Amino acid sequence: MGNSLEIAVYAGESSEKYANILRAHGCERVTCAKNLEEARTSLREAEILLAWRFPIHLLTSNEAGKIRWIQSLGAGVDDWVADDMTERGITLTRMVGQFGHAMAEHVFAYLLALEKEIESIRQQQMERVWKPRWTGLLGGQTIGIAGLGSIGAEMVRLARAFDMKVYGLSRTGERAHLVDRHFTPDEWTEFARHLDVLVLTLPLTTRTYHVIDTTVLSALPSNAVLVNVGRGKLVNESALTEFLRKGRIRAAILDVFETEPLPMDSPLWTLSNVYVTPHMSGPTRIENAARFFLGNLQRYLEGLPLQGVVEPKRGY
Repeated sequence: MGNSLEIAVYAGESSEKYANILRAHGCERVTCAKNLEEARTSLREAEILLAWRFPIHLLTSNEAGKIRWIQSLGAGVDDWVADDMTERGITLTRMVGQFGHAMAEHVFAYLLALEKEIESIRQQQMERVWKPRWTGLLGGQTIGIAGLGSIGAEMVRLARAFDMKVYGLSRTGERAHLVDRHFTPDEWTEFARHLDVLVLTLPLTTRTYHVIDTTVLSALPSNAVLVNVGRGKLVNESALTEFLRKGRIRAAILDVFETEPLPMDSPLWTLSNVYVTPHMSGPTRIENAARFFLGNLQRYLEGLPLQGVVEPKRGY
């Protein structure tokens, strides 16, 4: 690529791996940082920042005065958006099209395990019990996807493979054609009351904070399964816990939480109808993320629109 722009990389233990890939593709000036002090140093001459969980307060320092573009290595950007960088002439982009397939596989692995009673049948095996049973089918069930971006679209694709009826909820309706029936954010209760499975892939904004509250949970049928692979604060966990305890919804499959790591005293750890995973449904693949960044870098150098540009007022 042969450009001489200064690029700072902040990605924990993976920083050097990203830096080496960029250098191998002709990026001549790349610095990498693994901690706060290294980050402060690497920002001094950088115009571009490639980062994951960056200490955002450093961007307000004099050392960060040359930054013009930040490429986040995640899909969620609520932490970045809290700091309105546009006022300082900084463009923020997020990863798009990188996580959908992995997250959809994660969701359907758990839905299938739940429907096919894998855990219970495995226990029968351990006890050497031969007891055939009828298990459920995903086919014919109605799944609702809240958030029809690239991740939600992949959920829709896999749901079709299992012959599910697919409903969707989104703000713009741009991908309403993907689903059997589309709802808008002012139709949450109508959306929820039809569902066997509700999957959340929404971004976190002021409008989506605790969008899954007592009202929406009450609208869900008692046999419904809630899946959250979006952002933890989409869900009012206190309300969800009560519904799960009382059996007012069937189960919850949760990969993200209001506080992470999930506190040790959280009842979600031990409720038998909750499946907890540690924010792992959408892993960042270094090679794929670096390829996305390099594509955006080429656009940046040519003065073309970047992919994944975040609109702070919208929240994503």
